[in-house]
Amino acid sequence: MDEQKSTVRAVERALDILLCFTDEKELGLTEIASRISLHKSTVHRLLATLESRGFVLRDADTDKYRLGFRLWELSANLGHSDDLPTVLLPEMERLRDLLEETISLYVRDGKERIRIQAVQSNQPVRRVAPIGARMPLAVGASSKVLVAYADHSFLQELLHDSSWPETVDRDSFLEQLEQIREHGYATSVEEREIGAAAIAAPIFNRSGKLVAALAVSGPSNRLTEEQMQKFAAPIIEAAKRMGKMVK
Repeated sequence: MDEQKSTVRAVERALDILLCFTDEKELGLTEIASRISLHKSTVHRLLATLESRGFVLRDADTDKYRLGFRLWELSANLGHSDDLPTVLLPEMERLRDLLEETISLYVRDGKERIRIQAVQSNQPVRRVAPIGARMPLAVGASSKVLVAYADHSFLQELLHDSSWPETVDRDSFLEQLEQIREHGYATSVEEREIGAAAIAAPIFNRSGKLVAALAVSGPSNRLTEEQMQKFAAPIIEAAKRMGKMVK
């Protein structure tokens, strides 16, 4: 039993090392050890194993590590017909060209949402949306869409979670969810970030299951409430087209 726990712990630590490269291209041994709170000798052994399997590469000149080509080999298998970021990208680009704002695609992962695809606006002042960013489900147009169509048990679990922000009134949040289900879209103005606004609509697949939230975001002085109301119809239509492309 102890050996099994030790093996699982080693796997968890190795995965923690790989996740360090989510927002950094290169990291040194000391930096990695600090990020995952492990002794450098332990991290060095794990890195050696990952390097031998091709999951990380070490630059001999800088002595820094980066992700290896083996991860590219694995990611190649993501490109199948139901891969949302790939399948829906052309429609997202079409919507960006129509509305001239940043377009994002979000899915729910536990009690967070994660941006899995984004098409940046071409305007000089725009909302930059990095892929892979994680955000809480209590605020933001996309968050409210993903929660509005979730099952009741998850909603109750989320509302009573210790991480629920005190600044967000639960009753008001529930009222917003009802309006989203009635109108088919959600809006937010500076809920998560000062100076930013967004409007989002749900994407249901051909079986009627919610698979993602389609969002348009931009500066709040340009993406006003009036402008978002004008954007609602084309966003909802785009989300419907996207849903027909997903099993």
